[in-house]
Amino acid sequence: MNYKEIAREVKLNSVKLGALSGEERNKALLKIKEALIDNKEAIFEANKADLKKAEEDGIAGPVLSRLKFDQHKLDDCLSGIDSLIGLPDPINKSVFRRMLDDGLVLERVTCPIGVIGVIFESRPDALVQISTLCIKSGNCAILKGGSEAAKTNRALFDVILHAGLEARLPEGFVTLVEDRAGIAELLECDDSVDLIIPRGSNAFVKYIMDNSNIPVMGHADGICHIYVDEAADIDKAVRIIVDAKTQYVAACNTVETLLVHKAVADKLVPALAEASKEKIALKGDENARRFADMEEATEEDFRTEYLDYILSIKIVGDINEAIEHINKYGSHHTDSIITECEGAADRFMTYVDSAGVYHNCSTRFADGFRYGFGAEVGISTGKLHARGPVGVEGLVTYKYKLRGNGHIVKDYADGVSTFKHKDL
Repeated sequence: MNYKEIAREVKLNSVKLGALSGEERNKALLKIKEALIDNKEAIFEANKADLKKAEEDGIAGPVLSRLKFDQHKLDDCLSGIDSLIGLPDPINKSVFRRMLDDGLVLERVTCPIGVIGVIFESRPDALVQISTLCIKSGNCAILKGGSEAAKTNRALFDVILHAGLEARLPEGFVTLVEDRAGIAELLECDDSVDLIIPRGSNAFVKYIMDNSNIPVMGHADGICHIYVDEAADIDKAVRIIVDAKTQYVAACNTVETLLVHKAVADKLVPALAEASKEKIALKGDENARRFADMEEATEEDFRTEYLDYILSIKIVGDINEAIEHINKYGSHHTDSIITECEGAADRFMTYVDSAGVYHNCSTRFADGFRYGFGAEVGISTGKLHARGPVGVEGLVTYKYKLRGNGHIVKDYADGVSTFKHKDL
């Protein structure tokens, strides 16, 4: 299969998708939701086959958790679609209007990015989220899922494709790449694909970034921190830490390192060890190990995204040391402070250089659906275009529309006319 030719066709169709009204795209989303419900048993059977093969291949538990697509995962996808339908149309919005001169009006209007290639591992629910987010934002999607979810991805893709075409979306609004060789071809389609979003391991994302001229949006690591300040409520802190580590351990917004102010270490560390026993394997620096039985944490542990029931602990002298540690070892994803001191919270949230900075809550809230974005295509730790959970607003750009009546630049260069630059 020649994916370069396919990508060129998709590029042409992307203009047609972006020209559809918000009402037409919402009707397509509703049609897709209904089709997913009607075909759920076939999707579940396909997923069972993928899970069985993954278990036979010895795939790790956290990956199996991501791979599973059951009623709970389907319900989350359906809720995401409902949320998307309820959101305002993100395209064709006038951001500002400016009168450059009488009869010469400049307008900045949001528009789709065009063709978005998304390469993801393990999570078939990502295929639903990405497809529907792209429809809502008027973008065509080229999708490459992991081979471990091949049957589930194919089942979901077929349902979405047929429902979308029935709803009169243009051909090519969604395309599935199924062979591994297709990744290399997709990465070379810089004349047709406008953006690549990789979702997977650190090594995987870095490979994508290093092997394509297409702009890449995403994050390579999810090394998230919680800092327990000297003014923390210990019971509140323990509850938040356990949630951030165990609620869904395979997610990129799971906490990996806990930083504890030395003034509360004697209370926090034993309380956490008691609350998390048989749930979390703790690793600590020399000071942390004084307060509870745990393995030794090495320098490498503080650079590690475990995606497992393991938590590194370091005792720090003050909030400044905590901030320095996060900015040095973190991945600029999501970091939280637990404190009853508003001044400390403000300092932390100002100086920590991450896409998400939280106060007295779990890092697991870093999610497009929880933010009300109608799910997400991924989380970006970069600072250009989009940052944090990327929902529909992160999938649009803008164009300038200038309307005149015979205006020419020579008149302004010669001083015959002058600009008025009045915002409307």
